[in-house]
Amino acid sequence: MKPKYPKFTADELTNLIDQYFIYIKGKYHMARTPPKKEGDKPTRTKTWDREPEFATISGLALFLGFSSRQLFDDCIRKGKFSEILRRGCLRIEAFYESRLHQHSTSGAIFALKSMGWNEKHENKLTDETTLKILSIKIIESGPKPVSSEKEVTMLENIQSPPNNAIQHQNHTNDPMTQ
Repeated sequence: MKPKYPKFTADELTNLIDQYFIYIKGKYHMARTPPKKEGDKPTRTKTWDREPEFATISGLALFLGFSSRQLFDDCIRKGKFSEILRRGCLRIEAFYESRLHQHSTSGAIFALKSMGWNEKHENKLTDETTLKILSIKIIESGPKPVSSEKEVTMLENIQSPPNNAIQHQNHTNDPMTQ
């Protein structure tokens, strides 16, 4: 049995999604409250006829007439109006993202993670990006470093050897120095 998707045109679907976001804002009326004391003015208070709701993907799916979340997800993946439905879901995602700036964010974080967000940015290489690797080779030169002061010995009155053999040879064969 083939699943039944709600029937609507692109404009009808766009209007329904807009109506959902208007609906979840709730409905209220302003009521006059009589003064508490004699001489005070009456006050106006906001009285909710329908409390505001949070935007949810399941709520959007129900409002649009889908009978299950699976049908809604199928319609997003391969349906005729997948782009319009994705935009509606993106509005819900934006709502949760804005809640990250409030004090209690754990519910918004959970919802965003279920929508594909993750905590770490992964650097994925594309064909246009090339990875450059710097290779460093350490070459030892000079004496090896000592691990403690006990290994250091002081040598007094020892002349350092000449820098190279040619200078030494020239120095010993020079008639002026003999």
